[in-house]
Amino acid sequence: MRNLVLHAKHWHLFILSFAIPFLLQIVMIIKMLNKALINQDMLPTSLLSDSIVLLVIIMIFYAILPLWMWIVTTGLQDRVPENIKLKINKFKIFFIIPIFYFVLYMTLFFPSLINFQVEPTMFFIIMPLHFFVMFCIFYCIYFTAKTLKTIELQRIVRSSDYIGEFFLIWFFPIGVWFIQPRINKIVQQ
Repeated sequence: MRNLVLHAKHWHLFILSFAIPFLLQIVMIIKMLNKALINQDMLPTSLLSDSIVLLVIIMIFYAILPLWMWIVTTGLQDRVPENIKLKINKFKIFFIIPIFYFVLYMTLFFPSLINFQVEPTMFFIIMPLHFFVMFCIFYCIYFTAKTLKTIELQRIVRSSDYIGEFFLIWFFPIGVWFIQPRINKIVQQ
């Protein structure tokens, strides 16, 4: 899997991570709208099966970028100069926290949304966790950008060196066109 991702072309990743999920989402939304227009008196729960399919498509879409970041960051660690120590364990911890949060969110909070019975106290639990998870995601993007630039420059980098890579990874459907060819070049060397 590691070699497959590191050797993938930018357009492969774009199609897999953006084009296919985007088209599938459009198809599912059109299907759901057609159902709703044909049966105008139907309850929102009757759209539940289509909503679950749409949710699965979205989850696959959102899983590709973290998987790519994990493979790039951990897979290229052997190319980081020996005199530079990047905190890969911290990256791994911050990478796993959003996964646990997602499972927690889907088991505790999401079922109450489906039943239209949201407890106000849940927001006081979910919101701080949500902000911490956002921090973890930004840290993972930062660490991936820093790793990539450290490998390219073969020296200790400053934030001004990799800020461009940070934003390219953050806006992955655009950034993959610029970042992945550089990863291919690193792997081929």
